[in-house]
Amino acid sequence: MQRYFACLMLCMTLARYAHAQHTVQGRVINAYTKEALVGATVQSQPSALATSTDQAGRFTLSASQPQETLAVSYLGYFPQQLPVQGQPLVVALVPAASQINQVVVSASREAQSRTEAPVAISSISAQVLHDTKATTLDQVLNKVSGVYMVNLGNEQHTMAIRQPIGYKSLFLYLEDGIPIRASGDFNHNALIEINQAALKNIEVIRGPASSLYGSEAIGGAVNFITLAPSPVLSAKVQLEASNQGYRRTDFSVSNTLGKVGVYAGGYYAAQRDGLISHSDFDKLAFTLRTDYQISARSKLTTSATWVDYTTDQTGGLDSTRFFKKEYSSPHTFTYRQVEALRIRSTLAHSWDAQNQTQATLFFRQNAIGQNPFYAIANVSGNPRKAKGEINEDAFTSYGIIAQHRKQVSFLNASLIAGISADYSPATYTARFLDIDRSEGGTYTGYTAKDSLLTHYAVDLLNTAVYTQADISPVERLKLVAALRYDRLDYAFDNYLPPSSFTGAPDKTDGYHQFSPKLGLTYDFGKSNGLYANYSVGFAPPQITELYRGVQAPTLQPSDYRSYELGGWWSFWQQKAYLDLSVYQMDGTNEIISVRLADGTYQNQNAGRTRHRGLEFTLQASPVEALTLRVGGTYARHWFRHFVERGQDYSGHEMATAPRYIGNTEITYKPLFLPGLRLSAEWQRVGRYYMDPANSETYQGYHLFHARMGYAFHGVEAWVNVINLTNELYATTVDKFAYGKSYRQGVPRTFTVGLGYQFTANGKQL
Repeated sequence: MQRYFACLMLCMTLARYAHAQHTVQGRVINAYTKEALVGATVQSQPSALATSTDQAGRFTLSASQPQETLAVSYLGYFPQQLPVQGQPLVVALVPAASQINQVVVSASREAQSRTEAPVAISSISAQVLHDTKATTLDQVLNKVSGVYMVNLGNEQHTMAIRQPIGYKSLFLYLEDGIPIRASGDFNHNALIEINQAALKNIEVIRGPASSLYGSEAIGGAVNFITLAPSPVLSAKVQLEASNQGYRRTDFSVSNTLGKVGVYAGGYYAAQRDGLISHSDFDKLAFTLRTDYQISARSKLTTSATWVDYTTDQTGGLDSTRFFKKEYSSPHTFTYRQVEALRIRSTLAHSWDAQNQTQATLFFRQNAIGQNPFYAIANVSGNPRKAKGEINEDAFTSYGIIAQHRKQVSFLNASLIAGISADYSPATYTARFLDIDRSEGGTYTGYTAKDSLLTHYAVDLLNTAVYTQADISPVERLKLVAALRYDRLDYAFDNYLPPSSFTGAPDKTDGYHQFSPKLGLTYDFGKSNGLYANYSVGFAPPQITELYRGVQAPTLQPSDYRSYELGGWWSFWQQKAYLDLSVYQMDGTNEIISVRLADGTYQNQNAGRTRHRGLEFTLQASPVEALTLRVGGTYARHWFRHFVERGQDYSGHEMATAPRYIGNTEITYKPLFLPGLRLSAEWQRVGRYYMDPANSETYQGYHLFHARMGYAFHGVEAWVNVINLTNELYATTVDKFAYGKSYRQGVPRTFTVGLGYQFTANGKQL
């Protein structure tokens, strides 16, 4: 009897055990980047059991009966329903570029829904990066309303975000939330140092962001977010070439083994025999990243990016050569060379559901050497001679950023507090050149002289504390307040005597700034809401503005105060979304070069400017296979008070400030042929004045681009056509006392590419 009873109990136990063995396991990843999606919702049918993915994107569901389907969803991605076939499963979700409620990190350094951030922020998703196959960053950044990145050739650029096209340090460029270059050391061309092949997505904040990121975040901040290691073995290689002499190879490999994930990838690009003579370039960019999941609450992320870049330098064309398409360059030896290394290590720890801390240590080493075309000046009375300079700007940075976030149940509040310190000793050396010039005006060669124009060192220390708090006093209303205090200290050590070109005496300068922000969001429900904010941005004097001359001027930071109102609306049964913002920004203490009584020039704080604009983005998918995006900005930028070299420009519009910039794109992905994509894009840049005197205008241009690609079982081929109608246009036009300078745009360019991406199947998880 005892044996019978024991056997019965054993059978009941086994039956219960067998009854619970209907288990579904798998991982949820991004379809394009292969990154794990943390916190994705997984629900099984018919049991209706649900769970969320862990830090590695894994999930496990156990039910008392076999499960037929899984429904997987994640904020900012298209939901997916799939049958339960094979174990474990790999679920690849596609980013939904047309959704307004995407997850962003740049508005608070923490992941949050776009609708919770009271700023104008746009995210360029992994899908857009994948489909565009951009050879230069402007081809994706210009899809964002209010953004005009100017292609100056060979990945050189300038930018316009709520500002005219210009070369001042009014835009902050970040990589994973860390400035690419040291603040205060000229950064306008910093995007040369981005590894495009290692990008997961790009976030653009339009308007001042100094309350969180500090100086130079005036017109906006652009945060380039790098790829994390994939949870499964993946590798990619792609080759592309254009009819204008451009060649590029991308490569990457990624995997996670246990608690450690590794990503390695980059690209090599080269230009030979392009549109303009003496315009070749080479670039090698490489990123290595490791993610170590120490525990369920702690994660260590370390990444290093190295860039080696060399390009010939050419300037603009005068009007005669531009319109006759005479693209020969008078500069045969000018160049720019960049070597940049960035290393950062971030430790993130979750103490509990209400407290999270992250701390980042970073190191930067950067050297920019050049023989700049813009420094060449003809020698009066000797048409066969000119003068110029060869220089190098270098710095090394050691920094830390630490931030803690605390959730409070009262009024659903949270508080963020952080500190940062960046010590960046910098050096600048410029040597005089004796340049030979041919009868036709071509600069044929040079001789470096012993005489130094500039030779100094500056110890730059940037320290800051910041805090941001948000509360919800009533349901659906969120109030945000932030304040940051920055202290910048410059210690200038001149190695040259007072009689030199740069003969300013040794000195120290210190600047401090409070940058507040107030904002609110209100959620009307059904993806409809509005936001408002007031924010302050500032830009300190750059090293070259302070110390390049015979005396160091007394300068104050430039201040910008911004007022903004916007909102987002979904309609047409959530098949369409509209994002709208209006703003006014006032600038004071702008730094300009003024002529003194003795005929010399000196940088001074002078001038007030005003910037007003409306930005909009409309995205719609009338049918599943078709997506339409229409974006643009209408803005005015003018001087409220500005006197330069005795000329009063008050009331004039600022130069190179288009009133209208627009970008429209339609994409078709037919359901009857999965893997095929077709798109057409229209870029419009409106008219603008060439000079602050408003004496002449450039009418702007229209450009049309077309893209086609097809992917099948990991193999992808594509053809992109830039400037389909072969329009003659200039990316920017300036008028000076000696004439006009046209930066010629890209002619009709065909780029063809072929790529292969390998991703391990589910059995290899």
